[in-house]
Amino acid sequence: MSSEDKSKLKVKDQKTWAAGIPAVTSSMKHILSSAGPVRGTQAMLGINQFDGFDCPSCAWPDPDDHRAPTEFCENGAKAIASEATTKTIDDEFFKKYSLTELREKSDYWHDQQGRLTAPVIKLPDSDHYQAISWDDAFELLGHEIKNLDSPDDGIFYTSGRASNEAAFLYQLFVRQFGTNNLPDCSNMCHESSGSGLMASIGIGKGTVTLDDIHTADTVICVGQNPGTNHPRMLASLEKTVENGGKVIAINPLKEAGLIAFAHPQKLKGMLNIATTLASQYIQVKANGDMALFRGVAKYILEQHTEDDSVIDFDFIKQHTDGFDAYQSACEATSWQQVIALSGIAKEDIVQLADTVMAGERKLITCWAMGITQQRNAVATIREITNLHLMLGAIGREGAGVCPVRGHSNVQGDRTMGIYEKPSDSFLDRLDSAFDMKSPRHHGYDVVEAIQEMHASKGKVFFALGGNFLQAAPDTDYTADALRNCRVTCHVATKLNRGHLVTGEIGLILPCLGRSDRDQQEGEHLQFITCENSMSIVHMSKGKLTPPSNLVLSEPMIVARLAEAAIGDTAKVKWTHLASEYDRIRDAIEAGIPGFENFNQRVRQPGGFYLYNSAQEREWATPNKKANFSADIIDAFEVSNPDHLIMQTLRSHDQYNTTIYGLDDRYRGIGSERMIVFINPEDMTDRKIKPTQKTRIVSHWNGETRELSGFHAIPYDMPRGCVATYFPEANPLIPIDSTAIESNTPTSKAIEVSIEAI
Repeated sequence: MSSEDKSKLKVKDQKTWAAGIPAVTSSMKHILSSAGPVRGTQAMLGINQFDGFDCPSCAWPDPDDHRAPTEFCENGAKAIASEATTKTIDDEFFKKYSLTELREKSDYWHDQQGRLTAPVIKLPDSDHYQAISWDDAFELLGHEIKNLDSPDDGIFYTSGRASNEAAFLYQLFVRQFGTNNLPDCSNMCHESSGSGLMASIGIGKGTVTLDDIHTADTVICVGQNPGTNHPRMLASLEKTVENGGKVIAINPLKEAGLIAFAHPQKLKGMLNIATTLASQYIQVKANGDMALFRGVAKYILEQHTEDDSVIDFDFIKQHTDGFDAYQSACEATSWQQVIALSGIAKEDIVQLADTVMAGERKLITCWAMGITQQRNAVATIREITNLHLMLGAIGREGAGVCPVRGHSNVQGDRTMGIYEKPSDSFLDRLDSAFDMKSPRHHGYDVVEAIQEMHASKGKVFFALGGNFLQAAPDTDYTADALRNCRVTCHVATKLNRGHLVTGEIGLILPCLGRSDRDQQEGEHLQFITCENSMSIVHMSKGKLTPPSNLVLSEPMIVARLAEAAIGDTAKVKWTHLASEYDRIRDAIEAGIPGFENFNQRVRQPGGFYLYNSAQEREWATPNKKANFSADIIDAFEVSNPDHLIMQTLRSHDQYNTTIYGLDDRYRGIGSERMIVFINPEDMTDRKIKPTQKTRIVSHWNGETRELSGFHAIPYDMPRGCVATYFPEANPLIPIDSTAIESNTPTSKAIEVSIEAI
């Protein structure tokens, strides 16, 4: 820990409801301290409005029928405060601080220094960044990329905040260059969702809308904490409850945002009067979710026959394949297995099943990284989908599956082609539209890219946004991988730790933020587009003065990179496209299905809904059916009875790897991030006292990784489970501990031992 962040740990009672006046107060504090009253107010009035800009935080959709002038949440306010800050980083900053000195600072300190204003370079044998012109930066990058021994020696990473326009140009350039090395943040979060849903229903996206959430009989929230990660989702869940629906929470930790919500834009919320959300809170064991959902299905099958209205046998016969094998798997699964692996009593599982069966089978299941970052994540997601298929609870009003995405455009980037394993049909259309020949061999995902760089096979690493080092697992291993590169280059709005571990040459290219005015050719402002978690594509237009006149937009950075590395072609004039984003959208229309009349439709208030085959009960699977799976249930287990299962999670004052503050209000933590939450009885067994510092050792395939200095905090969670914040605990996550099939790091299931120090 750095000297400026010496522990001033404060511990208070854990909260039993989220939002209310404290959320308003926190929002205003961040806005006023970073952006000031005038610029801050201008920013907040422009966020999530029809002619404004999309929140750079989460991907939860905006309501179309009653969008308020204050259509943002506390985390959105923090994100905008961070981006709209009046503080800037200039040449003098990098003269003052060496990379060695900057690495000693905290992630919070890095974010507080302000916006990047000009491109900089770290030369070989130097420990400082220094100024470089844009022309020289692109000339250097073009030279290095052209001189790679193979296109596959280039690795082109994408953050989920990149716009559709930037992402499309980026993948088009990378494929014309000759590789599918397009790892992105999806590989580390919802890759498991895409893998599971593609096999089950033929599309890797959710199948519901906001109206479905509002009208559902039952909404199950499993493996997620919306109070911190997607706060505006709480307003949707409140509407579910107000309309007579039930919300079921399934999560190892008790989280305030799943218990109750005080809407800060309603009178009772302003009085801190909260609406109860979860009618049942199931504290499942770590990685016990698959067994829990198998238990629900098993009970339903035991209670009902073909004459019943609960199991939708007509839907099963007409639309699905594999039900008999799944029914047999449920029958072969004993209740003893279900209870032991889930940690949940049968009567609680029966209560959940009874809730699911009540009403009109209008069931929605929402999940996030508590599900996707498990070894058996894909099988678990397919098990969740099995329940929906059995009930016919998909492709109709008030029912469906809902993976809740993180980054604001992570789903859009995948739609645009940011994927290391593209389908032949996608590449065929791209090749036809742009007279090119795309590579057909698969590229590297994030874990594979790190391993290749570690083996010195990846020579140029280019990141379109993000904080790759801190988002990735096995931090020390990842750092060594980046150091093995010839060139590392990051497109960014603000300084982060990922910029401080470089190849022989390191570059930082400053870009416009979502809230910045973007003016290219002519007098009118450009807008970009995003796709939210529910497949709505909408426009986003910045309102604020950029931090300097040397900052370029992401589309223009990508275009100039492509121009320098491969040059124009007959059908692609890179900077011509990036000078007017309507031209990029015309290119998207030609290359990506579903974007007919893109420029016209996206200018409609609220944008437009992308076609979702599963919502129409059309199954884009090889057999043209929705497919049941019949996996044997299992759960992650420790190899030593004295060991525990660790998961990493966010604090309330962060979004992904960006640290906005040092508090975690809902969990009762103040002024500290080196925290490990532990069941009180597990603390007693290990003779660990509250707030005492501990050493955590992770165990994997005979290897150990160790970190010290985590304050132990007793918390309401199942025995055998502990939780730490990321990125602080990421060094404990082995690079090769990944989910089956999706290769997502298993950040929610790491075997650890803990002792007091």
